Amino acid sequence: MIPSLPLFLASGSPQRLQLLEQLGMQVAAQHAPDVDERYLPDESLMDYVCRVTRLKAEAGVRHFAHGCIVAADTAMLCDGRVLGKPRDADDAIATLMRLSGRTHEVITAVCVAGPAGLLDVSVTTAVSFREISYAEAKAYWLTGEPRGKAGSYALQGRGGQFVTRLSGSPSAVIGLPLAETALLLRQQGLDPLA
Repeated sequence: MIPSLPLFLASGSPQRLQLLEQLGMQVAAQHAPDVDERYLPDESLMDYVCRVTRLKAEAGVRHFAHGCIVAADTAMLCDGRVLGKPRDADDAIATLMRLSGRTHEVITAVCVAGPAGLLDVSVTTAVSFREISYAEAKAYWLTGEPRGKAGSYALQGRGGQFVTRLSGSPSAVIGLPLAETALLLRQQGLDPLA
């Protein structure tokens, strides 16, 4: 292992920073890279998430120049429709009503750049919601938590009360799959348990 190798996060996400810290990792710096996140024609959601994650990692390598860089991207899919961040209250409430009583997929890709090159993995998690009333969806929006969250909810916050079942990685739904990230860090010479 290389204990002096600094760790950088190529993301502005406070959740991803907290998850890396939960692994016991000290992040030297955090920077949200500016990459083109537009979909390519006929691109699957899985291909999109993996491609954007690699672009973020490559941008992180250029920005930080040395060390180990972690990048990730998360997308949600319900009935073939991609669920992005809500534009406004109406969009958030409509998304929550779409998720009500249903199961959706959350795809998170993580890429760790370092001495071993670019190493990446993707994780798909199925999340089931209980039935949500319109009044609950509106009240949840008013908490402020859904703003800026893909799918208009935060599993780690008040939005967790809507989840009845989860098949896969809870941390991937939040933004960074811990088990897979720890393995990639080890392959780059950083041991979260050291």
